[in-house]
Amino acid sequence: MHMKDDKETDRRGVLVANLGTPESPDPRGVAKFLRAFLSDPRVVDLPRWLWLPLLNLVIIPLRCRRSAAAYRSIWLPAGSPLLVLTRRLAQKLATRMHGVCKIATGMRYGEPSIRSALEDLRQGGVNSLAVLPLYPQFSGTTTSSIYDAVDQALQDMNWHPQLSCINEYHLHPAWVAAVASSIVDFRKKSGAADKLVFSLHGIPQRYVANGDPYEQHCRASVAAIARAAQLEEDEWLLTFQSRVGREPWLMPYTDLTLKQLAQQGVRHVQVVCPGFAVDCLETLEEIAMQNHEMFIAAGGHSLDYIPALNDSHGHVEALREVLTQSPGPINAGPTNIS
Repeated sequence: MHMKDDKETDRRGVLVANLGTPESPDPRGVAKFLRAFLSDPRVVDLPRWLWLPLLNLVIIPLRCRRSAAAYRSIWLPAGSPLLVLTRRLAQKLATRMHGVCKIATGMRYGEPSIRSALEDLRQGGVNSLAVLPLYPQFSGTTTSSIYDAVDQALQDMNWHPQLSCINEYHLHPAWVAAVASSIVDFRKKSGAADKLVFSLHGIPQRYVANGDPYEQHCRASVAAIARAAQLEEDEWLLTFQSRVGREPWLMPYTDLTLKQLAQQGVRHVQVVCPGFAVDCLETLEEIAMQNHEMFIAAGGHSLDYIPALNDSHGHVEALREVLTQSPGPINAGPTNIS
C-alpha cells in the first residue's frame, strides 16, 4: 500500500458520533435533551407551527419526570451509559488505530456536542476527516441528522477538511460477525432460549413509504447475523421497539410480540438489539426492565437481554475495519496491525 511522504501526509481524524443523552437524570436535564431531540425535523417531520407548541407545552411536561425516573434506574456512577460506553469505545478504537488518526466523540443532542468534537479535531491539526455515526443501519432520522449537524458546524467554523462519510455498515462482515459471536457466546454460557428476538428501534411506517431504507437495512442485517450465528429460521424473530404516538410504526412491535409469545406458552426468550452500538435507555430500561416485567406478567418465565457490543474487542475491531476499508481519508492507514 502506497504511503505518502511526510510533506504529503494528511492529518487524519475520525468523528465518532452517537445520538446523545441528558446531562443529568432529573426532569430539567431530561427536558433539555428531549427538547433538542424532538425538535429535530429529521426525527419528527410535522409542521413546526403545529409540532413545537405541542412538544413544549404538552409532551415535554408530561414525559420529563417519567423519563427522568427511567434514566435514574440505569445511570452509572460515571454518568449516562450511552455516553460512558461511547467514550470507552472511541478510546479503545483510537488505541487500536495505533496513532493513524485522531478520534473525537460527539453527540447529536447534548454534550459533548458535534461542534466541540470537531473543534478538538481541528485544533489537533486534522485536515482529513471521516464521520462515523454509530448507527449500523442507515435512516434519515439518525444518520442524516448527524450529517446535518456536521455540515452546520463545519460551515459555522469555516473549516473545510477533506471529508468522508460512512452512511452505514449493516452488512459489513466484521460487524455481522461481532454481533453473531456475541449471541453465540451468550448462549454458550446461558443456554439457548425458546426464542431469540432481534429488537431494533422503530420509525414511522410513513418514513419508509417515503423512501427511508432503514427497514430494508434492518431486515438484511438481522438475516445476515442469524446466518452467521447458524440460527435456524424458527429460532428467531425480528421486531421493532420504542414506538411513540398513534401513527403506525414498523411492525411487529417488540412489546406486543413478547406478550403474545408468553401467552402462547413460550417460557424463555432472549433479546438482542443490534441497532444499538452501545447500551442505553432503550436497551437497559425498555428491554431489560420494562419488557422483562411485561413478559413475566403475561406468563413467561424468563427474559435474558444480550448486551450490545459496547466497547468489546470484537466491536472495536469491526469499527476499525469499517474505517480502514471505507473510501476516504482513513483508508490510507495500516490495516494489518496485529
